[in-house]
Amino acid sequence: MKIRLALPLLWTSLALGLGGCGQPQRASEAGAHRHQARPPHGGTAVALGDDAFHVEFVRDEENGKLSAYVLDDEMEEFVRGGSPGFTVMVKVGVDRRALEFRPVADIATGETLANTSLYEASAPWIKTAAEFDAVIKSISVYGQVFAGVIFHFPADNRTN
Repeated sequence: MKIRLALPLLWTSLALGLGGCGQPQRASEAGAHRHQARPPHGGTAVALGDDAFHVEFVRDEENGKLSAYVLDDEMEEFVRGGSPGFTVMVKVGVDRRALEFRPVADIATGETLANTSLYEASAPWIKTAAEFDAVIKSISVYGQVFAGVIFHFPADNRTN
């Protein structure tokens, strides 16, 4: 009788443990469910893992800047993960480019370069490229590493 109860628990544990195989996923496929929350800055929300965290990308076309806000699973709270930065590979048309996101300190919120939820990258092409395909090469949030997260900016990965 105990074996019958233990087997389903074993399979569930294995399924959960092996679920994150490290293979790239489309951001829209990363979570099995969708939240009613909207990105707080009106940007593009990209799920990390099984909706463990989100990164909201916001384009500032005037200044040629892309901001990335690290948020919790419900996109309600900012997450100060302590990442030193991260790289996003971008494909605009036939051109491929790397965007290096660096931490941003904010004295108003007490965020420092070593303890922030906001990252920024700048490039002249951001002023004119309103749409692109991208891959987060690797980002660490609270010691969890998320790699190969594929997304399209701005539309197909918003949570509804």
